Amino acid sequence: MKYWRINLILILIFIFGAAVMARLIFLQIIDHEFYSALAKGQQKVFARELGDRGDIFSQDKNDNLYKLATNKEWSLVYISPKEQSFSPKELKETSAILGQILNISEDIILEKFKKDSLYELIKTKLTDKEVDDLEGVNLAGVYLRIETGRYYPQEDFLSQVVGFLGGGGDGQYGIEEYWDKVLKGETLTLEGEKGPGGFFFFNQEASSGADLVLTIDYNVQYQAEKLLKNAKKNLDIERGQIIVMDPSSGEIISLANFPNFDPNEYEDYALKGNLEIFQNGAIQKIFEPGSVFKAITTAAALNENKIDHQMTYIDQGKVKIGGYTIYNYDERVWGERTMTEVLERSINTGAVFIQSKIAHSVFLNYIERFGIFNKTGIDLPGEVFSQNEELKKGYEINFATASFGQGIDMTPLGLVRAYSVIANDGKLVVPYIVEKITKDDKIIETNQPQISKERVISSETSSKLSAMLVSVVENGFTKSARIPGYYIAGKTGTSQISWSALGVKKSGYSEKTIQSFIGFFPAFNPQFLILVKLDDPETKTAEYSAVPVFQELAKYIIDYYQIPPDYE
Repeated sequence: MKYWRINLILILIFIFGAAVMARLIFLQIIDHEFYSALAKGQQKVFARELGDRGDIFSQDKNDNLYKLATNKEWSLVYISPKEQSFSPKELKETSAILGQILNISEDIILEKFKKDSLYELIKTKLTDKEVDDLEGVNLAGVYLRIETGRYYPQEDFLSQVVGFLGGGGDGQYGIEEYWDKVLKGETLTLEGEKGPGGFFFFNQEASSGADLVLTIDYNVQYQAEKLLKNAKKNLDIERGQIIVMDPSSGEIISLANFPNFDPNEYEDYALKGNLEIFQNGAIQKIFEPGSVFKAITTAAALNENKIDHQMTYIDQGKVKIGGYTIYNYDERVWGERTMTEVLERSINTGAVFIQSKIAHSVFLNYIERFGIFNKTGIDLPGEVFSQNEELKKGYEINFATASFGQGIDMTPLGLVRAYSVIANDGKLVVPYIVEKITKDDKIIETNQPQISKERVISSETSSKLSAMLVSVVENGFTKSARIPGYYIAGKTGTSQISWSALGVKKSGYSEKTIQSFIGFFPAFNPQFLILVKLDDPETKTAEYSAVPVFQELAKYIIDYYQIPPDYE
């Protein structure tokens, strides 16, 4: 009995260990399915209270707010087949009643009842009628519970920009992802360190999330999305984007995509494997811009004093570069033309002539200064850019085709930012989409525009090129973009889509086209810069597709913002 105390302690430890082990076996093995199913069923029931997550708002010109994302309590229904035994007849009757109320196949519910578990999720986000009907029948082994989830009252409006809240309670895509920590109310950054979107935060530790107010104008965005839907109906486009930006600040006024999706039902798209629809084509898809890029080529040569708007050259309809021959659209021959007419008539050989006036290294330098080789820096996730490695190899043919926008890649927003240089007195801006962060109706932080200190092109070059682009609208193929009383500066682009861009292992270009128009107004005091990009519309050129869409949206904006006319 000498060691009885030690033995007693060992016995107690053994008993305690056995009890813990038994509990673990019960939790991890015997009731593993219950807790596993419960965890899966709660993928939309978040670990922390989602009531704390901040809201997302759009606004209009009068500062009225429109809620895009908020939190809402939902009812869900689940069954507990292991809790009690059911006769085959009871199982069939209960499954039939549930199926009828919830509009779910009776066989699917019956299979769930046959599982040996305590928790089988049947349906989430029940309607009030479904809840009332379920409470009325009071079925054994069938339970209702409340979950707090994310709700998008505008449904598919601005969906690729807003994104959605995933099953794990983390933001996915769009604002929900990029600004996830701000919306959650987590510590954002170290003191004095720059946070998302260029904002500064100072140890913003909070128990609940902050709200975000976007730069997006609800009414302009609505109009842009409507125009894209009409383009699908009238032109049978595959995809499309419309971007409206203030070129002097980088403020995004509209960022519309087609097709879009309802973030309330994001699981349905995911289950069908349609994940591409979540991507924002304005920043996550690159394309060859075509003739809209001729303005960038012209800007470089103008700024280097190698050309002026009245300089002429003789067009012979084609130009040979090594073993390659470049033709004009429809193989037209234009004869003697000025540099302004090169833009007005969108002459490919004229763009090659302009580019040949400056060294390749200088041309590349300008492309880089216009921001084409980098991300725009917008406060949205997943932005891509092209290194344009093939162009940088230095082959003469690549520089020749790049002069008119073929063989050079960029995102739609990258093109918009490049044009902002022309519209903004030669200075580059950083696009942004969150205007301010608020909490309890108080402004925590307001975004400040980021504008380059050094000019990409001179003020004089910006003014001259703007005048040339006004002439394009007044005298070129884009007369349908005109709005009486206003000077519009702009350029069309129609580019063939390469086989490689379509995922086909084949060199060259398909018959599919991307048709676009980019313009700004009032041309000599720009407030709005618009890009309309349509993928494979049923028209030959952008003159008949993107230009009318631009004109309708520009006219709406002029009326909506009551912009004074340039002339009587």
